[in-house]
Amino acid sequence: MIEIGLKHTSELVVNDAVTAISVGSGDMPVLATPSMLALMENAAMLAVADALLDGCTTVGGHIESSHLKPSKIGDKVFATAEVTKVDGKKIEFKVAAFSGETLLGEGMHLRFIVEREKFLERLNK
Repeated sequence: MIEIGLKHTSELVVNDAVTAISVGSGDMPVLATPSMLALMENAAMLAVADALLDGCTTVGGHIESSHLKPSKIGDKVFATAEVTKVDGKKIEFKVAAFSGETLLGEGMHLRFIVEREKFLERLNK
């Protein structure tokens, strides 16, 4: 059962693969906004993973976040996600990303619980 307050923190060290140059979202060697958002999504996915029934997972449905400060190659970045609302298969999270004590961005994320096999089967129809 998914409960309000479940949390997880995911981390990364900024490297070439997650820069704006590499992902195509900009032309600077800094953490790309899509990479920051992916880290937030990862934290949300992992926050509820152990509470799901066997064969189930979650998929992202919506994310919105600010991106307030840049992060350079070598910086350690972490994202937190906390469940704020559960409505059937719909789960809402508060998400935030930090480098040390510096807030990089914050927002909300929506995920849906799906049965893994059924979800993948629908892709082939």
